[in-house]
Amino acid sequence: MEFKTKKGDFLSALYWTQSIVERRNTMPILANVLIESHEGEVRVTATDLEVGIRGGVKGEIVTEGEISVNARKLYEIVREAPDEMVQLKRLENDWVEIKSGKSVFKMVGISAKEFPQFPQFPTEKLIPVPIRILREMIEKTIFSVSNDETRHNLNGVLVEEGEKGIVRMVATDGHRLALIERSIGSMGLEKGVIIPRKGLAELKKLLEESEEGVVSIGFQDNMGLVAKDNLQLFMRLIDEDFPDYSKVVPKDNPYGMKVAKDSFLQALRRVSILSSERYKGVKIELKEGAMAISANNPDLGEAAEEIEVDYKGHLLSIGFNARYLLDVLGVLGNGGEIDVKIKDEVSPGLLTAEGDENYLYVIMPMRL
Repeated sequence: MEFKTKKGDFLSALYWTQSIVERRNTMPILANVLIESHEGEVRVTATDLEVGIRGGVKGEIVTEGEISVNARKLYEIVREAPDEMVQLKRLENDWVEIKSGKSVFKMVGISAKEFPQFPQFPTEKLIPVPIRILREMIEKTIFSVSNDETRHNLNGVLVEEGEKGIVRMVATDGHRLALIERSIGSMGLEKGVIIPRKGLAELKKLLEESEEGVVSIGFQDNMGLVAKDNLQLFMRLIDEDFPDYSKVVPKDNPYGMKVAKDSFLQALRRVSILSSERYKGVKIELKEGAMAISANNPDLGEAAEEIEVDYKGHLLSIGFNARYLLDVLGVLGNGGEIDVKIKDEVSPGLLTAEGDENYLYVIMPMRL
């Protein structure tokens, strides 16, 4: 195998592999990227067996072939290459030679036969989805995914299809739940699928490259595929049942308030500075026309702030994890009002944004 390609293009393809490769080295091959040269194209592939990415760049192919080399070191070598062209050649015993200008590097490689095989995915099953909408849906749910590895079915976001092209994404960690619905069109889903957190994080990063346009997305068996330009992102789906989230969404919270989103966010940020480092608990006390936010930490001190709200119910006091509130307020954009509906100090609260009935956030209270 031997080829030449532009440094910038090769570096860009290698960049996407860096957060995919396995860092714990449970399998040495997973710290590598697979390099393939075939029919005028150089392909770069990385996987940790759960998430995989493949990028293609044009190149001058001298001889076709394939080899795998350490992903991080190859990226660093190409990044520091002195010339705008990079030449890569496989030597005997799976060694690899990289040349650029007068610089020559030789690396130990591993036979491509040991690299995990990517699944075959028919491109006709891919559906175009607007980048802007998909990115918004991920941003407004991914922070609610559970970090508890023992609750595997909560370690991702549920994606399911409703009627008339409505797609729903739901995430929960047992303490809060985020649900968003958007009109995307049929994705061919007969039942819901759970996309793992790491796959969604990589997809979100991929979508941040463009404001507009579309990506192609599809699901088959236990795999999901997203294709954008010359990149393909594979994700192994979580093969478990997502809990019945409909039972979590409150239906009868009688006490509602409207509050300016920015005022609420800024007050929470200030008061939470002196909340417990571990639990981040803040107390919210509601009375007609006002909301008092307070935090008390015996080791640090206390903080309190009052802001105006549209509230006409009876006196009510409830505790919340400030970080859970800050997470959702941080993705709602600037300006506007937030609707918060509460029942009592031990029942979950329901938060929605002004003008968007298709996004809701449920948050469990905490004892302070």
